[in-house]
Amino acid sequence: MGEIIAPVGLNLFSPYKMANFNLSHRVVLAPMTRCRALDEIPGAALAEYYKQRSTQGGFLITEGTSISNTSAGFPNVPGIYKEEQVEAWKNVVDGVHDKGGIIFCQLWHVGRASHQVFQPVGGSPISSTDKPISNKWRVVLPDGSFGTYPKPHALETFEIHEVVEDYRRAAINAIQAGFDGIEIHSAHGYLLDQFLKDGINDRTDKYGGSIENRCKLLMQVVEAVVSAIGVNRVGVRISPAIDHLDALDSDPLGLGLAVIERLNKLQLDQGSQLSYLHVTQPRFTATGKTESGRPGREEEDARLMRTLRKTYQGTFMCSGGYTRELGMQAIADDEADLVSFGRLFISNPDLVLRFQLNAPLNKYDRTTFYTQDPVVGYTDYPFLN
Repeated sequence: MGEIIAPVGLNLFSPYKMANFNLSHRVVLAPMTRCRALDEIPGAALAEYYKQRSTQGGFLITEGTSISNTSAGFPNVPGIYKEEQVEAWKNVVDGVHDKGGIIFCQLWHVGRASHQVFQPVGGSPISSTDKPISNKWRVVLPDGSFGTYPKPHALETFEIHEVVEDYRRAAINAIQAGFDGIEIHSAHGYLLDQFLKDGINDRTDKYGGSIENRCKLLMQVVEAVVSAIGVNRVGVRISPAIDHLDALDSDPLGLGLAVIERLNKLQLDQGSQLSYLHVTQPRFTATGKTESGRPGREEEDARLMRTLRKTYQGTFMCSGGYTRELGMQAIADDEADLVSFGRLFISNPDLVLRFQLNAPLNKYDRTTFYTQDPVVGYTDYPFLN
C-alpha cells in the first residue's frame, strides 16, 4: 500500500465545517438509487453497504427515499413514511455512526417519473402537469423489464398541501431514525423539478407561469422541513441545466439564481445556514456514456456553475462525473466546498483511502446498478489489501 502524502493547499482531504458538522474530508457519498430495499424496507444489505463506505468524519447521503406511497418510481427503493421503515433505518444509521460518519436521508418523490405498478391501486402518478415523459426514456419495472411512462395526474391546487405535509412528516421520521439531517431532492426531473422547469410546468394557477410561482412548491417544502427539524439539518439539491427525464428549462441560470435568491433569504430570516446546496454539473448523464457536458455549451455550463457558487451564501456541493483530479481542482479553485461521488463510490467502498493514496480504482459493473441481489454488485466490491 502506498503512503498518504497530504497535498498542499485546500483539497479533497482538507477538513470542513458544514453547519454543525465537522467533516474530516470533502469526499461525499452521492445519493444513488440501488433497488436493494425489498418491500421498501432497508435491511441488512443496506446497513452493510453504507457502513462499508463510511469514514471517520465522512459525509454520506442516502439513495432517494420515498416520502409516501405515491413517490416511488423504481422497484425496491426504501421508504421513510412507515414506522417499520423508520425502525429499519436505525440499523443503517447506527452502522455509519459507529464508524464516525455523518449521514443524511435524501427525501424523494419522483412525480410523473413513475408507473401505475408503483402507485396505490394502480392509479396515475402525480405531477405539475398531465404531460407524460417522452418515449425517449423508459421506466424500470419490478420484473426488470422497461416500460413507457404513463400520463400523470396534474395536481389540483388544493392537493399540493398534502405533498408538502408528506415531506414534513418524512423529515421528522428521518430524525427519529437517527439521521443527522435530510436532503430535499429537487433535481433530475423528479416532482419538485417538474414544478421548477418551464419545459414541464404548464400550470395556470399560483404554482405555474412565472419563475416566482414555479419556485413556490420547493420553498414551501423547504420552509416546512426547516420548521420541523431545524435549518442546520437540511440540504437542497437542484439541477437547473440538466434535461434528464425531459426536465428542460428555457433559462437554467435564471432558474438557479431564483432558487438561490430564495434560499439565501430563508437563511437570513432564520439567522442560520442550511447544511448545503447540492448542484449537479450539466455534464451528468443517467447512462454515464457522456461525460463532456452539453455539446457546444461547455463554457456556458462552467459559467453557470461558477455563478451559482458565487451567489449562494453557504456550503456549496457539486456532483456529476467528477474524478479525483476534477474534485481536487474544484476544491483548489474554490468552485465548491464539497464534492459528491457516485459511480466511483459504488465500486470502491474505500474510495476516500484510494483517493488519498492515488491508488487504482475498481471498475464498476453497470449491469448490476439496479439489480436486487443483496451482495453482487453491491457489497462485494473489494477493498485495498
